[in-house]
Amino acid sequence: MTYYQPLPPPPPAAPPRSTADVVISIVVMVLTVLFGAGAALMGFFLLAFLDHCPPQTCSVDGAVTAVGTAVVAAAAIALVGFAITVVQLVRRKPAWPFALGTFVLCAVAFALGGIGYDAAVGG
Repeated sequence: MTYYQPLPPPPPAAPPRSTADVVISIVVMVLTVLFGAGAALMGFFLLAFLDHCPPQTCSVDGAVTAVGTAVVAAAAIALVGFAITVVQLVRRKPAWPFALGTFVLCAVAFALGGIGYDAAVGG
């Protein structure tokens, strides 16, 4: 007599992907990119039109450092945040909190850069 082992059960079905989560995550990531591009452009123009900068109260090097650091920090935050958001979407877990957190952290980085710029130019 031959005995057969039963087939293993099929893998569990993947949970359904939340359409609202995908839409919110993508919209927030796009807004983060647009906000970052706008803030970087504004920082560039602030540096480009820094004509009158008396050496007693103003540091051009400090202004460039503040703007450059803010842009690089926000880009790094956005890159990591987008990667985490995409991983969460692929895993079918809630991703919108990570996308929103990325936006907020980028806004904080640009705000701190603005404060540094203001301090450097003697505002």
